[in-house]
Amino acid sequence: MHTVILPELGSGIEKAIVSFWFVKEGDMVKEKDDLVELTTDKAAFNLPSPCSGTLTEILVREGDTVRVGDALAVIQEQ
Repeated sequence: MHTVILPELGSGIEKAIVSFWFVKEGDMVKEKDDLVELTTDKAAFNLPSPCSGTLTEILVREGDTVRVGDALAVIQEQ
């Protein structure tokens, strides 16, 4: 199992809003596939998958605010 974590976003940026999930629970993902779009007060960006496997659990919903270091999802590696 691999927990997808919100990484450091840059100087002074500590949180982001989950805009859109590109995948749903049960979907297969490949390393570097876009998982989720996040928006800060400065920009929108896509967070890629850190590994290949099955997305087993989404821990935050679209519209939720997350902080750097928060868990976003769980991937069962293959």
